[in-house]
Amino acid sequence: MKVLIRGAGVAGLTLAHELATRGAEVTVTEKRMEIAGNASWQAGGMLAPWCERESAEEAVLTLGRRAADWWNAALPGHVSRRGTLVLAPARDARELDRFGRRTSGFRQLGAGEIAALEPALQGRFGRGLYFAQEAHLDPRKALLSLSDKLRGMGVRLEFGRGLAPASSEIEVDCAGIADRRPELRGVRGEMLMLRTDEVSLARPVRLLHPRIPVYVVPREQNLFMVGATMIECDADGPITVRSTMELLGAAYALHPAFGEAELVETGVGVRPAFADNLPRVERYGRHVRINGLYRHGFLLAPAMARQAADLILGNPAAKEFALEAHR
Repeated sequence: MKVLIRGAGVAGLTLAHELATRGAEVTVTEKRMEIAGNASWQAGGMLAPWCERESAEEAVLTLGRRAADWWNAALPGHVSRRGTLVLAPARDARELDRFGRRTSGFRQLGAGEIAALEPALQGRFGRGLYFAQEAHLDPRKALLSLSDKLRGMGVRLEFGRGLAPASSEIEVDCAGIADRRPELRGVRGEMLMLRTDEVSLARPVRLLHPRIPVYVVPREQNLFMVGATMIECDADGPITVRSTMELLGAAYALHPAFGEAELVETGVGVRPAFADNLPRVERYGRHVRINGLYRHGFLLAPAMARQAADLILGNPAAKEFALEAHR
C-alpha cells in the first residue's frame, strides 16, 4: 500500500516508521525546509505518563506507558530510563501533596534519598516524589535519527513541499496546528536552553509551583532544557519577557548555579489540542488524521501511530478502539 503523510513532526515520523515496518510504501512531505523549528523540535522529550496523569485523563497513562519501549526499539540507545524526580520549594509543600494524590507509580523520598539520586541537589529539598518507571529522550536527536532510519528503510522524505503524489492510496494529515480545523486550538509552549557545568542532573526534575510548574531536563554538553509554559493562544512569535523570567526563576529555585548559566537558546512551539486535550485518530475514506497531541507528543505518538497503522492496513478492530479511546 502506498501512503502519503503530510507533516514531519513526531506524529508523522512515528507513523511512517510503523507503516514502513509493516511493509507499506511511505512518502512524507513537509512544508518546512528541514525538521528543525517545529513544535516537536522544542519539546522536552519526557516519557512520563504517571506524572502527566496529575493533570491529564487516564487515557494518557494507558496509551503512554509503552512509549519508552517503542522508542527504545525504534532507536536503541536514545532512551534514558532514570525516572522523574518531582520536587517543590518548602513554601509550596502542599503542591507536592496534591501532586501525589493525583498520581501513582511513585515513592516518597526524604532529603538523603534525593541527594543520593541527584547529588547536586543535596540539602536543597526535604521531600520529593520519585517516578522510577519513567524515561526521557532528546527530541532533536530522536527526530534526526528517526528520519535517517526512515530513509534507510526506503521512506521518501520530501522537505519544502506539501503536495501529494497522485499515486498514493491513503493520505494522512499529521500537520498539527497547521491543520486549521475549528475544533483545534493552539497551546503555546515556551522554553529555554541553558548551559552550565556547575550543575549535573541524571534525570528530568519537575519543580512544582501553584501557577507555573516547570521541568528541567538534562541534555548533552552541559545543556539543560527548561520548560514549558502553557498559554492558550496560537501566536508563534518570540518568547515573552514574563515567561523568560518565570522559567529562569524556576531554574534558579532548583539550583542557584543556574543564575550564572549561559542562556543559549529560547524557543516557542504551538501545540495542537482538542477540547479534552486528548489526541484523535480519524479516518474518512482514503484520508486519515492524527492530531491533538497537545503537550504529550513524544509520549503518545507511538500509540497513535499504532492505531493509525491498524486503521490504514486493515485491522478490523482498530477503528472502534481508536474512536472509543477518545470519546
